[in-house]
Amino acid sequence: MAFTAKDVQKLREMTGVGMMDCKKALEASDGDMDKAIEWLREKGLAASQKKASRIAADGMAYAEVFGNVGVIVEVNSETDFVAKNEKFINFVKGIAETIAKVNPKDLDALMEAQYLDTDKTVAQQQQEMVLVIGENIKVRRFARFDEGVSVAYVHMGGKIAVLVNLGVSSGLEDKVVELGKDIAMQIAALNPTYLDKSNVEEATLKKEKEILTVQAKNDPKNANKPDNIIEKMVMGRLSKFFKDNCLMQQDFVKDDSVTVEQHIASVAKELGGTITLNKFVRFEKGEGIEKKADNFADEVANMIK
Repeated sequence: MAFTAKDVQKLREMTGVGMMDCKKALEASDGDMDKAIEWLREKGLAASQKKASRIAADGMAYAEVFGNVGVIVEVNSETDFVAKNEKFINFVKGIAETIAKVNPKDLDALMEAQYLDTDKTVAQQQQEMVLVIGENIKVRRFARFDEGVSVAYVHMGGKIAVLVNLGVSSGLEDKVVELGKDIAMQIAALNPTYLDKSNVEEATLKKEKEILTVQAKNDPKNANKPDNIIEKMVMGRLSKFFKDNCLMQQDFVKDDSVTVEQHIASVAKELGGTITLNKFVRFEKGEGIEKKADNFADEVANMIK
């Protein structure tokens, strides 16, 4: 029995399974829709889709350097319990290695890429993990650096991951790893929004200046102060904004007598070369995902209806 693209689409809508798997199911079932659904259920694919609607807000953030390629990735699960499962952890590490090897341009390309040395795509391997573990699992985001020197840091078993990328002069590659680790730990702890004050958008600065100006003028102590004095006060407070939000202007956590920028310059001078902090990525598992707040009593009541 022949089938059309509309049949593939219909099967996808009925099961929630990906287009390629729906096509395979129809091919294997000679176009028979009921048999195709049965085929997908036998493969476990349709069952896994039932879990796909459940919120995955836990999981693991992970970073690793493979040769000269740095990778950071977040993979979500529904519970912290599963996030500590060895199979889940190995899956996350496998995703990171796949990213390093394949260099996908985006998340869609990653999901279609071959998962390590298997005959499965990342999407298919993810579906298999859903079936094996019994929770919704989702690869959420990643970043990959293949230039300069990358240093990875994972905090609290995957609660936070940081990937730092440094530009260094020849011969210093192995000598800046400790510096990179220190910077990564600072990023994990203080969560800066920007790399440097020069990266702050003009609109953000303008808005911040407006807010600080209103605050200064509303302070009774400044009632009789002229605008030029108010402006100087605002610029001083703006320096604190940079210190709070910009990594290079933050106090270095291991020595708060210098900024991160000054510490990097000091290490470069000590090593007799140049070091620049090119970029960083910080992932905290589940950030920005709204977790479902279930009422336990209601949940139990629903189970026994």
